[in-house]
Amino acid sequence: MEEVLVLVEARLRTALGEPDARAAVTFLGTDRIEVLRFPDRDGDGVVRYATLGMSAHPMTDPTAALADPVKGPRAELVLSVRAGVADTDKVLRTLAVLAAAPQVEGVVVAPGASLDVGDPLWPSAPFSSVLVAEPGGLVEDLELDEPMDPVHFLPLLPMTPNEAAWKRVHGAQELQERWLAHGTDLRDPLRRSVTLD
Repeated sequence: MEEVLVLVEARLRTALGEPDARAAVTFLGTDRIEVLRFPDRDGDGVVRYATLGMSAHPMTDPTAALADPVKGPRAELVLSVRAGVADTDKVLRTLAVLAAAPQVEGVVVAPGASLDVGDPLWPSAPFSSVLVAEPGGLVEDLELDEPMDPVHFLPLLPMTPNEAAWKRVHGAQELQERWLAHGTDLRDPLRRSVTLD
């Protein structure tokens, strides 16, 4: 477990630079989840938050009779937002809660899924849920020794309540196409809901 997390942190540092802050959260009956904050490195004004600890164990299908301790999907979560616009550093605990969900609730977090925390992602945020996007863009997958599955770094795209409801009806692909068609800045921590007609 520790070896996997050392490799995961090294991959995050290679892709995102040196973190300037980290927080650790431990929930009853779970392993520790850390959240690392990576400051703007490319001059684009974007700060990134990444979980560290979710990939220590493979996610298990809740319908499986036995949990395989080695094989199964592994992932960490990555959130990118514009810096200095809102108090987004308060998202650290929220991300830890989402990263602990596979251990706590026995869910498999995969692209296309919605994760809802029931409260604003950070103070006064217009979002209480996120859409899990496809991996491989910002941080490349981390291959592990067989028979372990690779670690995927899953981008999180904040959704307004209206967008989350629309996504439940029309699907993740349709919502992403709607965002693209309207030129939605998904990194804007104060953005309004995209037009959904």
